[in-house]
Amino acid sequence: MVESQVTTDPDDLQLTDTEQEALHDMQLGMEYVHRAYGSLLEFHHQLGHAMDRMSDAEDGLREAGHEEWANALRDDHLPAGAVSDQWTFELVEEFSTEFLEEVDEFETTVRDELADGVDHVTERRQKRRLRDRSESGADD
Repeated sequence: MVESQVTTDPDDLQLTDTEQEALHDMQLGMEYVHRAYGSLLEFHHQLGHAMDRMSDAEDGLREAGHEEWANALRDDHLPAGAVSDQWTFELVEEFSTEFLEEVDEFETTVRDELADGVDHVTERRQKRRLRDRSESGADD
């Protein structure tokens, strides 16, 4: 297991309880933002596969003599955007560059200022407390 290299001891940080809680909430929020981005990528891939199947259906309809339906798929549905005439790759790009990067940078700036860049302060402190308790054999 690779242990992340943190040069500042989380217990040495001069954080108020409120600051630590706010950092923790922001970190959890960012984790959910990244999960949402993953869901958006999944949506992009799923819709891409769906459109591939629709393209196959266009070929099948044309082969079966249903030119009008095949043409409707080709002309109206396959080139259409998923949302407001945007294709899903455009939604992914826009989310990534206009939201994800900005909130990532913001979270990093706040963490750098408040916690010397240390992430997961709450978890690091919890890890230390649990290991210290285990080593001492003491009940809390």
